Amino acid sequence: MMNIKKIQELVEIMNNNDLAEIDIEQEGSKVRLIRGVHGAVHQQVHLPSPVPVQSPVQATQEQPKEDARKLLEVKAPMVGTFYRASSPDSDPYVQIGDIVHKGDVLCIIEAMKLMNEVKSEFNGKIVDILAENAEPVEFGQTVFLIEPA
Repeated sequence: MMNIKKIQELVEIMNNNDLAEIDIEQEGSKVRLIRGVHGAVHQQVHLPSPVPVQSPVQATQEQPKEDARKLLEVKAPMVGTFYRASSPDSDPYVQIGDIVHKGDVLCIIEAMKLMNEVKSEFNGKIVDILAENAEPVEFGQTVFLIEPA
């Protein structure tokens, strides 16, 4: 996973060379930086395949393993501020119960004035949203639980 320093270096390279877009793939992670109309740089982060986890509710109910749903975690790819929508006046990208497809935007994480879209890497149903809107998130913090389709 690329860290913030590497992303800052990429933004600097873009600015110094007047680039409109840059794509980088490293260690299973992909980062795409796109310069917007007003010069702001937007980032798309594609995470490696998620690890299946068991829901906290199921863990406490002692269900047989055959009946337990396998949930997939979507983790924050960086430290930043979690936003459920593109602007305060917009509807959230996803709600609990929504069906998502690979490539759908789930949220935005703002880091150092960069808006980073976090996209789903799989198809499924949003079971839980574990981060609060406009609140800070840590790298690797689980922000969504998705039941695979």
